[in-house]
Amino acid sequence: MDDTVTVKLLFRRYQQRLDLHWLAGRAGDQRSLGRIEDTAGHSLVGYLNVIHPNRLQVMGPLEFDYLQGLDADARWQLIEQLCAGRPAAVIVADNHPVSEDIRQCCEKNHMPLLSSSLGSGKLINCLRHYLEDELAEKTVMHGVLLEVHGMGVLLTGKSGVGKSELALELITRNHRLIADDALEFSRVGPDTVRGRCPDMLRDFLEVRGLGILNIRAMYGDSAIKLSKDLRLVVHLQRLTMEELQQLDRLQGSRGTCSILDIEIPEVILPVASGRNLAVLVEAAVRDHILLRKGYNAGEAFRRRQRELMQTQAGNDESEQG
Repeated sequence: MDDTVTVKLLFRRYQQRLDLHWLAGRAGDQRSLGRIEDTAGHSLVGYLNVIHPNRLQVMGPLEFDYLQGLDADARWQLIEQLCAGRPAAVIVADNHPVSEDIRQCCEKNHMPLLSSSLGSGKLINCLRHYLEDELAEKTVMHGVLLEVHGMGVLLTGKSGVGKSELALELITRNHRLIADDALEFSRVGPDTVRGRCPDMLRDFLEVRGLGILNIRAMYGDSAIKLSKDLRLVVHLQRLTMEELQQLDRLQGSRGTCSILDIEIPEVILPVASGRNLAVLVEAAVRDHILLRKGYNAGEAFRRRQRELMQTQAGNDESEQG
């Protein structure tokens, strides 16, 4: 869980996208946006609410019209109540003019006051989306994350097993790199884990013997994907001949991998000389897509085998009769 998302960080990351500007209370830029599970039923972001304050209070023309209709005492009491609720920040939509009493109260209480050119509804929707992503439960894992046939695929395995070389070959086959080495995963839904690359490592892939490669510079923007929901884990593993013989000939070696308490389907892919791992990963992804649609090749083969045996048994009985 990321506990360090502050108003300052939110402003820096989304200043251009949301057209944010500081109006007052910059001394409070370290106020935390908290955790999703700590809101106790209160919204992270919403229209002005002084009874159950949102972490981000949005004020639009309707809220300002309401304040304008109050007498001086009631207006000041409401403004002080807003600051006393200690939201992380107040954001003014539509670049609406802000009166001096609101600026002074926010400045005195070190409460960040920002403005945006976006309308109230669009601003709230964008902030909800961003906050759910920023405050989602997170973990960092080792491996290579790619988009293969439109699906998020994580390559795992011991160091030196060939993950980066396999990733490079898949990139040359028009699949896309998301992240190498330190992968950041966040839980963005009840059964959805999303992977992305830390800013420091974006576009880079380390391949032994070649060093650090800039995939975007080498293969173009289309070879890079910023984030992707994880749907399949492919674990590369060197197996002995005895272990290879023990694999299920019909179903292969399948299981699940738990990431942030979500079970992700996993395929163990044996690594051996002469095996084209890139083709095998592509086949594993295509097979997983069929499984998600309800088609199981192993079960279909067993069913065909049973039908053939039943037909053969019926023919034998007819010949004996």
